[in-house]
Amino acid sequence: MYPFGKGAARLMPYLLLSIPVLLYLLLGFGPSMVTVLFSFTDASGVPGQSWNFVGFENYTTFFTSSDSGDRIASIGRSLYFAVAVVVIQNAVGLFMAILINKKLKGDVFYRAVFFLPVVLGVTVSGLIWQLIANPLGGPAQAMMNFFGTSSNFFGDYDIAFELIIFVQIWMYMGYSMTIFLAGLQSIPNDLYEAGYMDGASGWKAFKNITFPMIAPSFTVNMLLSIIGALQTFDIIYVLTGGKFNTTTLAFDVYATAFGSGTADYGLASAVAMIQFLFVFTVSMIALYYLRRREVEM
Repeated sequence: MYPFGKGAARLMPYLLLSIPVLLYLLLGFGPSMVTVLFSFTDASGVPGQSWNFVGFENYTTFFTSSDSGDRIASIGRSLYFAVAVVVIQNAVGLFMAILINKKLKGDVFYRAVFFLPVVLGVTVSGLIWQLIANPLGGPAQAMMNFFGTSSNFFGDYDIAFELIIFVQIWMYMGYSMTIFLAGLQSIPNDLYEAGYMDGASGWKAFKNITFPMIAPSFTVNMLLSIIGALQTFDIIYVLTGGKFNTTTLAFDVYATAFGSGTADYGLASAVAMIQFLFVFTVSMIALYYLRRREVEM
């Protein structure tokens, strides 16, 4: 039964666990520690060029340099992006999950359609919306021409960022819907029957039965969408390249390291650490209130 003996059998789980742990240390924890180290140096990223420890100079530069105003604005823009995405994405996802959970005809088809943007990926989704919103003959422009108006869409300083928020919600609404749907399908029908006998139906049933029962799904969705929104970089890169007032803190990490004429890995690492602390703080505050809400319900 144990070809290598009972001792080897007891060691096997630890051996199997050691592989992902080593991969994490090599590909996750290791680069993170290097980022922390680089944030205290003047590393430029140029091969062969020496670098020195500069203490907190990069962190000071973030808040006091000539373009610090733009970086501070990127933090506010990140918060605005996160709030809009988290609220709308989860509200729409919950609404669609409730509709599909009612066993509508063709519900499997609707699930596939709503989840399709998640499967497409960021680059494909971004290119699709670039084609749709092409100001030189895209479908959106043709529709606006019909009403006698026009727009530059992702090239418009006034609406480009809001359009990116819309695309972000469109891409991941299906993900939120799926998690909510799993929570809804785990609620016993007996609860609704008992609630109906007590006069709870419609909004009362949702408020007193549905919403408390999907509290774990709500917590998961909120945390995933908060962290994802605060770390969003890829869709901004694909749609605008950070132009037209669409730079967020996450995008600023890339722009500092690779987007300028001279790379500055030290400052970019400091920006990455500031972003980490920002995301960590917001996530922990959200987790505290979401967990307390689960207990109170």
